[in-house]
Amino acid sequence: MANDASTVFDLVILGGGSGGYAAALRGAQLGLDVALIEKNKLGGTCLHNGCIPTKALLHAGEIADQARESEQFGVKATFDGVDMAGVHKYKDDVIAGLYKGLQGLVASRKVTYIEGEGKLSSPTSVDVNGQRIQGRHVLLATGSVPKSLPGLEIDGNRIISSDHALTLDRVPKSAIVLGGGVIGVEFASAWKSFGTDVTIVEGLKHLVPVEDENSSKLLERAFRKRGINFSLGAFFEKAEYTADGVKVTLANGKEFEAELLLVAIGRGPVSQGLGYEEQGVAMDRGYVLVDEYMQTNVPTISAVGDLVPTLQLAHVGFAEGMLVAERLAGLKTVPVDYDGVPRVTYCHPEVASVGITEAKAKEIYGADKVVALKYNLAGNGKSKILKTVGEIKLVQVKDGAVVGVHMVGDRMGEQVGEAQLIYNWEALPAEVAQLIHAHPTQNEAMGEAHLALAGKPLHSHD
Repeated sequence: MANDASTVFDLVILGGGSGGYAAALRGAQLGLDVALIEKNKLGGTCLHNGCIPTKALLHAGEIADQARESEQFGVKATFDGVDMAGVHKYKDDVIAGLYKGLQGLVASRKVTYIEGEGKLSSPTSVDVNGQRIQGRHVLLATGSVPKSLPGLEIDGNRIISSDHALTLDRVPKSAIVLGGGVIGVEFASAWKSFGTDVTIVEGLKHLVPVEDENSSKLLERAFRKRGINFSLGAFFEKAEYTADGVKVTLANGKEFEAELLLVAIGRGPVSQGLGYEEQGVAMDRGYVLVDEYMQTNVPTISAVGDLVPTLQLAHVGFAEGMLVAERLAGLKTVPVDYDGVPRVTYCHPEVASVGITEAKAKEIYGADKVVALKYNLAGNGKSKILKTVGEIKLVQVKDGAVVGVHMVGDRMGEQVGEAQLIYNWEALPAEVAQLIHAHPTQNEAMGEAHLALAGKPLHSHD
């Protein structure tokens, strides 16, 4: 390995996804000399195989649903089907535009970008393309890949991952989705909109099981109404090929058959064979362990994003990457409050939340100290216009701040910004109730919910 000691960077980043490039951009902005190493495409999973392409598919599905259902709005339209080549062109054009913009950003900040497969070679260096890239600090940001289960081989044919699903050249007639978390319900929702007969298999007792139970139940009700089938509370046992598809057997003996099986049980860290353990980095089940400032047990090495056991969200990666860059630049930094991070599942209807669930609040504060209020979107004019149903649920510490906001309904992801401010600024219901929300908007439902919680409901019953 040639030792290129002509340059010692302030920060060498291994991985150009959300966490890595955010650290690079912020670090360069603060005057650090930064090298960013990426083996695939700048932008990582989120831009190329995750957030952006899946939301494009979901929006295409929304357009398909609107075409089918246009007559209920007094508009006569015909729905002739889904052209997957056209859908992929639309999706890929969105990605290409963002990718070009991101490349321009990195270049404009004068980040040294190195394309190649890197490996940690010491606590202060990464080897890539036959060169040793030296740095005063190294940031590991190698992300994640789709997971599977023991004995369940993802072959890309009839048993596929989310990566395969994003490039599928057809609309499957039927599909089984293994996993009822964010990835599973988003693909189930998009496929149903395209015309696929979908069944979700979730071993736990609810869809989106990390959300407030009320949100899970509302989503299940909406999915039943849409004709999305699901099996809850029984774990996967095996999958086998049939003459023209795949058969899934659960531990309770139930069997399901479909054209495809999408394995959507989550994502695992990319950390094997990259030199982490050899350099003494503490790990657990493939994840790199860090403190609240994203520093590993090796003082010159930090880690962010899906590689560490925090929320697997692109915006968490952004925040963690920026935190590391600011810490290295000598700025005062504040650890990420993961409860205060907004979470959105972009199915139809959307599920959005920030803060803690009612169950968690009762566990922390005691059942007698927790107040919960539900505001039905049936009382919201704009939601009526959009023909969406759902609720905003507020969780409050009695006589204190709102510690959880949980929403189900179309476009609720767009309301989570205010919910984030309410939680993170420890707002009292009466304080939010004083704010005047525009009418008619869905955002108004947030104000109405807080009016009700403050004891002065307007468009809702006492």
